[in-house]
Amino acid sequence: MSLFRNIVLAAVIAGLLSGLLLTLMQSVTTVPLILQAEVYEKAEEAPAAPQHDHGAPAAAGTSAAMAAPEASAHEHEHGAEAWEPADGLERALYTAAADILAAIGFALLLITVSEALGTLSGWRQGFFFGLSGFAVFSLAPGLGLPPELPGMPAAALDPRQVWWVATAICTAVGLGLIAYGRSAAMAALAVIIMVAPHLYGAPVAPSHETAVPGELYARFVSAVFASNFVFWAVLGTLCGVVRARLRTGEPMLIAKPAEVAAR
Repeated sequence: MSLFRNIVLAAVIAGLLSGLLLTLMQSVTTVPLILQAEVYEKAEEAPAAPQHDHGAPAAAGTSAAMAAPEASAHEHEHGAEAWEPADGLERALYTAAADILAAIGFALLLITVSEALGTLSGWRQGFFFGLSGFAVFSLAPGLGLPPELPGMPAAALDPRQVWWVATAICTAVGLGLIAYGRSAAMAALAVIIMVAPHLYGAPVAPSHETAVPGELYARFVSAVFASNFVFWAVLGTLCGVVRARLRTGEPMLIAKPAEVAAR
């Protein structure tokens, strides 16, 4: 019970601090770009509103294959109009809450995996576990499915989710084989496993037409990857530091060289 309590406490502390940091980074990097993209999105949707009203009877007589994407888009639009956080403080609070909850969940996963492989004995191990988390949950999936701004076309949600999860799992397995396989054959197998989802290919959008400028999108992708890198590095480091502090009363911040070699 003491081990479980320490793991949860370490995850909450590390997740709270790193989640707040992520929110601060997003407020000055990605959020302004999202707000700019929403302007283009609303400008693009505005002329289409009258067509939706007058074209509804005609749409009812079209084939299911053509009507389904249109209905889905309209349902999404009406659902978005039903409720969304107001700009300003309310939106910032919801963003902070989501970031903190996600960070705590990732911290729990990171510490649990590290406990299964030994434990986090200091900030160095935590930092490298954090970099692994960035590779698994951000970098590898983002190579095939980069972050998207509002108003940008995207493939169907279900195939994207399946590919994202499969890529994360393959990357995690590959990194594990490289770190603990201790043979050239295992390293080669790890590379094959990690590359396989990208050779298969991520789902692509049916169209690439968008009103969002390419320069804005490029800045957004760069900002997301940069902020995620910092987030994961800080999250892993905090997990290592806090877990070491809570581990059986040992007040170490940095792992001893002999201990690191033993692990």
